[in-house]
Amino acid sequence: MRVGYNTNGFAHHRLEDAIAILAGIGYRSIAITLDHHALDPYSPELPDQRRRVRALLDKHGLHCVIETGSRFLLNPRVKHAPTLLDHSPEDRDRRGEFLGRAIDLAHYLSADAVSFWSGARPPDLSDDQVMERLVQGCQSLAVLAQRRGVRLAFEPEPGMFVDTMARFAELHARVDHRLFGLTLDAGHVHCLGDGRIGEHLITWRECLFNLHLEDMRRGVHEHLMFGDGEMDIAAIMADLRKIDYQFGVHVELPRHSHKAVETARKSFELLGELTRG
Repeated sequence: MRVGYNTNGFAHHRLEDAIAILAGIGYRSIAITLDHHALDPYSPELPDQRRRVRALLDKHGLHCVIETGSRFLLNPRVKHAPTLLDHSPEDRDRRGEFLGRAIDLAHYLSADAVSFWSGARPPDLSDDQVMERLVQGCQSLAVLAQRRGVRLAFEPEPGMFVDTMARFAELHARVDHRLFGLTLDAGHVHCLGDGRIGEHLITWRECLFNLHLEDMRRGVHEHLMFGDGEMDIAAIMADLRKIDYQFGVHVELPRHSHKAVETARKSFELLGELTRG
């Protein structure tokens, strides 16, 4: 496995500076959250920035994942909008087109995967209707991903339509594509009381392309520094070793950007010890 860090925890840094800092600490993977300052797919400066980022990744021998969970990149007024579940076909297409651009970036950077989620459930549709809409969107993305040779890693997220591993299992079976896999956020499983993390790791080990890690408390979706929650991080790392996990374990602490460097160092010290254990 490769210990990594999500750039949403470096919101006040230039992306290139964040990559250099994390490489200097010793991280081997970077989860790059696309945003206004970080490989914005709509910026005229994207070609230059992506060349610089690719050069930095190559220089430091870093792997990466493309994350698509920025809050206001597509809609400056509504967090995470639009989604693949919206009523408006134009809005669904806009999210799909954004994810297509993320796939292109992942191909350029030789990323391990593109990570994404469903969005919130529209209140006036049945579960079957929402799932059908999501399956169609994911199948279309899988076609694009196959053309570019890019893995897709879907993340169950509290508060969204696909929140639990059971609902992800239904989605995964219906999309039925070899490049359509999983981003597992261990904290989300703990927060929702959604079964044993270790059992999910075993069940999904063949298509687990990305992992998010932080501490968390039961019933509260708040990403906490290790030691501030209730999770057994050592057990999770041991379970990852047991399944011979080969991709990134990305620390996700978006609310710690005001002390990003200190937090990244402390996280690496802890996870480094556990990885070697």
